[in-house]
Amino acid sequence: MNRTRKILYWEGSSKKDFTKFPLDVQKDMGVALFVAQLGGLPDSAKHWKGLGSGIYELTEDYRGDAFRTVYTVRVGGAVHVLHAFQKKSKSGIATPQPDVTLIGKRLKAVLARYD
Repeated sequence: MNRTRKILYWEGSSKKDFTKFPLDVQKDMGVALFVAQLGGLPDSAKHWKGLGSGIYELTEDYRGDAFRTVYTVRVGGAVHVLHAFQKKSKSGIATPQPDVTLIGKRLKAVLARYD
């Protein structure tokens, strides 16, 4: 694991949304993001499908609620948090379409900054 710490960028309202998570969830996901900054793959991360490689989702279930943070490590040698949200849908495991759309939009904005 690379010990040089990558910069962490919060895209859009992701940091504000992240700070609304329960403190225990913030701590767990914060440690996972730190591992990503050090070049590792957190145990709780899984590949986000549909937008290519280098995009990951952190998931945590806390007291019956589902929390998600999606980030990418493929741009600019940094970690970019694209979206942090509480999954409201109780039917099915799929991420709601508005969240998927927002993640894609923020990824495009990040990529455009590095072109």
